[in-house]
Amino acid sequence: MTKLPDYHIHTLPNGIRVLHKQVPHTKIAHCGFMMDIGSRDELPHEQGLAHFWEHMAFKGTNKRKSFHILNRLESVGGELNAYTTKEKISFYASVLENHFEKAFDLLTDITFNSTFPTKEIEKERGVILEEMAMYLDTPEDAIIDEFDAVVFKNHPLGNNILGTRESVSSFTRENFQAFIDRNLSTDKLVFCSVSNWPIERVVKLAEKYLGHLQSKTQPRKRLLFNNYEPQTLVVEKAIQQAHCVIGCPAYSLTDPRRLTFFMLVNILGGPGMNSRLNLAVREKHGLVYTIDANYATYVDTGLFGIYFGTEKKQLKRTIGLVLKEMKLLREKPMGSVQLHTAKEQLMGQLAMAEESNMGFMMMMGKSILDLNTVERLNDIFGQIKEVTSNDLLEMANDTLREENLSFLQYVPN
Repeated sequence: MTKLPDYHIHTLPNGIRVLHKQVPHTKIAHCGFMMDIGSRDELPHEQGLAHFWEHMAFKGTNKRKSFHILNRLESVGGELNAYTTKEKISFYASVLENHFEKAFDLLTDITFNSTFPTKEIEKERGVILEEMAMYLDTPEDAIIDEFDAVVFKNHPLGNNILGTRESVSSFTRENFQAFIDRNLSTDKLVFCSVSNWPIERVVKLAEKYLGHLQSKTQPRKRLLFNNYEPQTLVVEKAIQQAHCVIGCPAYSLTDPRRLTFFMLVNILGGPGMNSRLNLAVREKHGLVYTIDANYATYVDTGLFGIYFGTEKKQLKRTIGLVLKEMKLLREKPMGSVQLHTAKEQLMGQLAMAEESNMGFMMMMGKSILDLNTVERLNDIFGQIKEVTSNDLLEMANDTLREENLSFLQYVPN
C-alpha cells in the first residue's frame, strides 16, 4: 500500500487499484469504478456501444433486476449514476457513510455482472434514440458534438458518443459481451473513493467484493490521431439563432505544455465573467448570451473550441470579434498585473473544484489511469506561478493561428 499526502493507493493481486482519500469530517461517501474504456475504443459497427453499456448496467445482473438496482441506494437517500466519455466509463455513487458497503456491493455487481437482458435492450434502445432526438433538438449541444467530427474527421474521436440511429438499432447482447471481453482489463480499472473511512476499511471491502475476480490484462493499441486539416462547414437548420464553434486540435494530457495552454484558454474564454471573450463580445457589444472557450485532453491529442450563439445577421461580426481577441493574445504580451490576476484566478478556480469531494474522487480515478499519479494542488500552483507572459505569447502563436482553425456554423434556414 502506498501512502501519499492526499490519497492512498492499494493494488489487489488481480491488478485492480483501490484509491482512497480520507476526509475526517464528512458524512458522505463518494465511490465508483473508473475504467479506461470509451467510445474511441469502439469498432466501426459498434458506434454508441460504450454509452449503451452504461445504460444497460442498470438493467439487470445475475442477482438483481432493474428495479432492485435502481432502488438499492435511492431508498436510503443515496444516488447512483454513470457517464461515458471518449476514453472513460464510470459507474459511481454517493451515500451516507454507513451505507458505503451497500454502494460498493452494488457498484461491483453492475460493473462485472450485467446480464444484458434482451427485453431490456429493446426498451433502452428506445430511450437512447429519444436521447439522440433531444440532442438534435438542442443545437448548442449538437454543434459541439458535431464539431468533434469536423476536427477528428474519419477517426474514432470524431464519432458521437451516442452512436448513430443505425448502430444503436442493431446492437444485441453478444455485441455488449464482445466489447467488454475485448476492452476490460483489471490493470486499467480503478475503484476510487472519498469518505471518512480509513484506508484499511476500504481495502477490506475491496478484498471482499473484488478479490475473487481473476486478473485480466490485454494489450490495446488505440488509433492515434495525426491527420488534422482545417475545415469550414456551414449547416442550415430550422432554428432561430445562429450557432458557431471555432477551434482546432491541442496538446495531449501527457504534454508538459497543457497546463500553460489551459491557462491561456481560461484567460480567453474561461468560466469567469471577466474572460476576454465575455467582456469583448457580450459586455461591450451585447451580441451573445453565452460565449466560452474549452479545452479537452486525450491520451494522444487535445481539442480546443470556442462556442457562441448569436443572431444570424450578427454572425460574421461576432466571428470577427472572436478572431480579434485571439490575435491580441498572439501579438500583445500580458502585463505583469494582468498575468498575476490570471494566475490567481486560475488557482482559485482549481482550489474550489477540489473542494468538491465528488469531483476529487472522479479526478483522482482518471488521473491514476492516465498519468499513474494524482498531482497535488500545491505542485500545480507551483507550475502556474512559473508561467511567463512570453510563454503565453508563444503558445498563442503556436495554437491560435487563424489558418489552423476549423469553423462549424449552424444558421437558420
